[in-house]
Amino acid sequence: MTTGPVLHIALTVNGRPVEADIEPRDVLLDFLRDRLGLTGAKRSCDMQVCGACTVLVDRLPVSACCTLAYETRGRDVLTIEGLASEGRLHPLQDAFVEHAAIQCGFCTPGMILTALVLLRETPTPDAGQVKDHLAGTLCRCTGYWKIIDAIVDAGRRLPSGADR
Repeated sequence: MTTGPVLHIALTVNGRPVEADIEPRDVLLDFLRDRLGLTGAKRSCDMQVCGACTVLVDRLPVSACCTLAYETRGRDVLTIEGLASEGRLHPLQDAFVEHAAIQCGFCTPGMILTALVLLRETPTPDAGQVKDHLAGTLCRCTGYWKIIDAIVDAGRRLPSGADR
């Protein structure tokens, strides 16, 4: 229910154009989860420190909990739901499954999207580079080693020069 001024936004979410009326205070996380039904990004800290709400805006990671939906007008947003293609998981998602890098799964969407940015910038990272890049993306279940192994392995699998 709208209680204040209304703003109209148009953006692309997971490759599809989206238009909506929003309130100026609406954050991207709520817009994605409540208005579009894209529940992969999770609410946790609401302070940009845990990474559970990470999505990509114009190919860069942002904390959806602290990004106003209005700031994404005219931009391209990728959520974990948009990463798979033609019914097949992205190789990074496959690597997470194969390495058992998922336990409760709460952090997994943000972890995968953050790792995707790393693999675009550094196609074959070593474990140290992965650790550095994941700083600020918290997991309370896995101890990180399987996550790091999955990301390093995905870097080896992805074709070089391809849009990762």
